[in-house]
Amino acid sequence: MSGRSLCILSPLLFCFISSLHAQNKAYGLLTDLRAATEIIAEDGHSGKILSRYPYFSWIVAGTQQRTKQIAYHIIVSDDRQLAAQGKGNIWDSGKVRGSTSVAVPYKGAALQADKRYFWRVKSYTNKSQISAWSDVKVITTGAQLKDYQASAEKLVKTKELPVTIASLNDTLQLIDFGKDAFSQFTVQLESESGKDTVTINLGEVTDKGRINPKPGGTIRYRSIKVALAKGLHTYKIKIEPDQRNTGPAAIKMPSYIGEVLPFRYAEVEGYKNKLTKDAVYREAVHYPFNDQASHFKCSNDTLNQIWELCKYSIKATSFAGIYVDGDRERIPYEADAVINQLGHYGVDREYAMARVSSEYLLQKPTWPTEWILQALIFTWNDYLYTGDPRSLKENYQLLKNRTLTHLKEKNGLISTTTGKQTTEFLKSINFKDKIRDIVDWPTSETDGFKFGTYNSVVNAYHYEALKLMEHIAEILGEKTDAQYYKDEHIQFKQIFNDTFLDKARGIYKDGDTTEHASLHANMFAMDFGLVPPEYVISVMDFIRSRGMASSVYGSQFLLESLYDGAYADHALALLTATDIRSWYNMIKVGSTISLEAWDNKFKPNQDWNHAWGAAPANIIPRRLMGVEPLKPGFETVAIKPQVASLTFTEAVIPTIRGNIKMSVKNRETYELTVTLPANMDGEVYLPRLSADVVVTCNGKMVRVKEVDGQPFYNAGKIPSGSYTFLMRQK
Repeated sequence: MSGRSLCILSPLLFCFISSLHAQNKAYGLLTDLRAATEIIAEDGHSGKILSRYPYFSWIVAGTQQRTKQIAYHIIVSDDRQLAAQGKGNIWDSGKVRGSTSVAVPYKGAALQADKRYFWRVKSYTNKSQISAWSDVKVITTGAQLKDYQASAEKLVKTKELPVTIASLNDTLQLIDFGKDAFSQFTVQLESESGKDTVTINLGEVTDKGRINPKPGGTIRYRSIKVALAKGLHTYKIKIEPDQRNTGPAAIKMPSYIGEVLPFRYAEVEGYKNKLTKDAVYREAVHYPFNDQASHFKCSNDTLNQIWELCKYSIKATSFAGIYVDGDRERIPYEADAVINQLGHYGVDREYAMARVSSEYLLQKPTWPTEWILQALIFTWNDYLYTGDPRSLKENYQLLKNRTLTHLKEKNGLISTTTGKQTTEFLKSINFKDKIRDIVDWPTSETDGFKFGTYNSVVNAYHYEALKLMEHIAEILGEKTDAQYYKDEHIQFKQIFNDTFLDKARGIYKDGDTTEHASLHANMFAMDFGLVPPEYVISVMDFIRSRGMASSVYGSQFLLESLYDGAYADHALALLTATDIRSWYNMIKVGSTISLEAWDNKFKPNQDWNHAWGAAPANIIPRRLMGVEPLKPGFETVAIKPQVASLTFTEAVIPTIRGNIKMSVKNRETYELTVTLPANMDGEVYLPRLSADVVVTCNGKMVRVKEVDGQPFYNAGKIPSGSYTFLMRQK
């Protein structure tokens, strides 16, 4: 009887153990921030790992409350079968105590060039000592390795069929793919004689039912004649390179992809047979992208449409494998990179493209003064979101140089017009020509900013760079430098306010010799934390009075300044505006990718595929939903929603440690639900709706604290798991 019982229980016990293993199996493995390391391009280079000592990251499994990793075990092998057996003949870390699950250094012998490796990890948690090996992850190294070198994924092609095909007349058919994309076009055509010629028109804009052949600006249109061979054949339409966006400074399309053109519509002209959907397709080219990685929905349908526009814009504009400024030039610029980087973080669990882009721009900077200073911003963002300090370390001296302290004058401010741009200085920032101030772009979008010798916007950026350089030096153990930059930014803040703050009006002037006050002088001062507490209201009132008096680039910092000042109502009004200076206008004019400017009216040569116009892709998760890393690699995250008048919001926000899921119901009672992935802690803030409230978390009373100078309650820290906060008036 006992033996028979054992036979019955053993399968159940096996299933139970297998279930525990599945629950404790790490996933989402990254090598040097890359997920698709097993995919190598036909050129034999793209997609390979280039570091001798890569870093590993993974997502810790487990949905129970307070799940924390307590140990990990990594193996690396050069034999797949050994790796499958859990044996590491190249490196075996052994069981290492600790919660680190991102940016874990490989500590074996240096990886060799042109070789395949296999790695996997066991992640042990406080909820179970039983752990299973992760799936095996493949690494292929490149021909030339360095101790550290960033690398990106192979670009992919997604085959897309038409949404509609309309016959405009007997020999003209219009094909609509639904959205714009950097693509290649393929069509199956038949000729009885072999002497027929058809014309293929590709474009981004229609007019009166046809593709507009003269769309203006840099909006794309291309007409290509195709001679047909006798019989039924498939024709892949050759796209000739554009002279400007394939110039010396442009990022060239890799040979395994070929040239692309952004288009939504195609026309087949001069063809009598009716096309079917299976006879026509395009291949959209983009960086690997997980459409399911992020989600946002709210009670305002305009904002829902804007989110989808901006999310798709990040995917569509990734066609070059590095952040570029759209199709007109295809050149990386720092300002584009900062907005693109944060947007990419907001919509996908992807970090390698941002890393490659930022390091490219450190070596090949562009001319605007503020954008030279932005190097500190995108490099610090990279560290905050990944927990990987190697880029900081590798570029430490260059980052110090790009604080532009060399341009400091006796008055403590920096200037590009006082003769300090020496050859030595320009060499120190990897630039040849002189840099110059920009404020915003195009110049018509600067809200009448008055340029002078000492400009407030440039000096606000310098202050931010000094602050970030203190943090970078501290992270890298450079204590003397950290103290230096701390002293510098504390002193500089006083100098800045003494020079640019008009205390009588309570707002900031553009420069030291003008009384003109622009939106930009005030929003950058607010965004970078320069405004003394007693002047916040007057500065914020001025910012609100200017509306959207900035470009699509400037809107990033305008919205950040509004959320910094807790003016969420005004921020939401700008996000959901429907006038000509709005994201909704981009949808109204017919674009499915964010524009380079609010409208053709404001930039006649603009293109319709610029990620720097997609600020809501990061503003919505970071500021409206309030999810930002407080500690590097999302070890601790802030949950600080500012939903204003929205009655309902829900979001899935990707992080390197896994997805954060949250929703807010903002009606008679305020309800915040949050699910944090394993191995992450959160600090929760609730809006201070009144001075007398009752707050519960999962049904238990919570004592909240008012945040000094801000309309928020601090509801305390939460470990991983699911939580529902309810707040109501007593």
